[in-house]
Amino acid sequence: MFLATVYTHLAAFHLPFMQLLQSKGYEVHAAASSDQGRKEEVEAIGVRCWEIPFSRSPYSLKNWRAFRELGRLFKACRFDLIHVHTPVASFLGRYLARVTGQGPVLYTAHGFHFYWGASLRNWLLYYPAERLAARWTDGLIVMNREDYDSAVKMGFRPGKNLFYVHGVGVDLKKFAGGTGSINIRERLGLGKNDIVVTCVAEFSTVKNHAFLLEAWSRFIARTKDTSLWLAGDGYLRPYFERLVLEKRIGRVHFLKFCRDIPQVLQETDIFVLVSRREGLPRSLMEAMAAGKPVVASNVRGNRDLVDHGRTGFLVELDDVEGLVGYLELLARDENLRLALGRAGREKIGDYSLDKVLAEMDAVYSRYLPG
Repeated sequence: MFLATVYTHLAAFHLPFMQLLQSKGYEVHAAASSDQGRKEEVEAIGVRCWEIPFSRSPYSLKNWRAFRELGRLFKACRFDLIHVHTPVASFLGRYLARVTGQGPVLYTAHGFHFYWGASLRNWLLYYPAERLAARWTDGLIVMNREDYDSAVKMGFRPGKNLFYVHGVGVDLKKFAGGTGSINIRERLGLGKNDIVVTCVAEFSTVKNHAFLLEAWSRFIARTKDTSLWLAGDGYLRPYFERLVLEKRIGRVHFLKFCRDIPQVLQETDIFVLVSRREGLPRSLMEAMAAGKPVVASNVRGNRDLVDHGRTGFLVELDDVEGLVGYLELLARDENLRLALGRAGREKIGDYSLDKVLAEMDAVYSRYLPG
């Protein structure tokens, strides 16, 4: 059983791991809310899907209903292994798995919501919850060094019930090069020598688009023949579309939610991600796999991927002039862009999907019967 708050999470990150278990002869189930779509993608690979009406907000009353329905499911079915993800679903799922006598429970922390620099509210809510849920967790999987250290402090034992895995994996072949049938630059009326800066991220407060756009407005005042591509969806997208128009921030293109991210990255010169927090961002890994230099906020997860000055640059949160400076440096120096891109692609080999599948196979083998 794969359990998460929403099916969008399972469809985006976990299909290869479901298929790994299917290839070994296991029947795979999934449970989540389909409010945001993509449930059909999970069903399409032969996974038995259950509808559990979780809400991402830990304060939502919908989670009481989800708790009851998941409890009924666990009383009716016993699973040999349950792999939980995302804060709300993982907390409720771990408790119910223990009280209903399920098989072992693995929990992947895609970035603890308590971390260095997090709000007091996050620490007061999520840290005690994770300490409590640790007693219902047979194995914890983390994907960055800060979370690994936090897990050790909570009593997890490396190699026993604590495992470091290199994220959710990147299919390196998809980002190796070549061009698709769509020429995005041509459609947008850009020249082949224009410098394209791209951010692929959900439009939310966490991804910090306001910071990026403030820096961009200063950057374009000093440069020409540059464009910013914003790819992604999210509840704040309409707000930022209006902001760009009202403040007349030039050379910004909102790409409609696009599944052809490899093509977007092939036509990109510089990738930027200035999130306020991360676990281990796949968009950053994909940009590095495509051989692009990156500029990222100096936060957990980003720090694990970006070697400052070798594969890209790390900028402090809300250091607008620092971000502008790194963008200017990369925009005017093609050789630097190419050198950083090559180094990034070399580093991201450790995060390839094949390697991560092997890491997860080893973890699953510890807990699955026979």
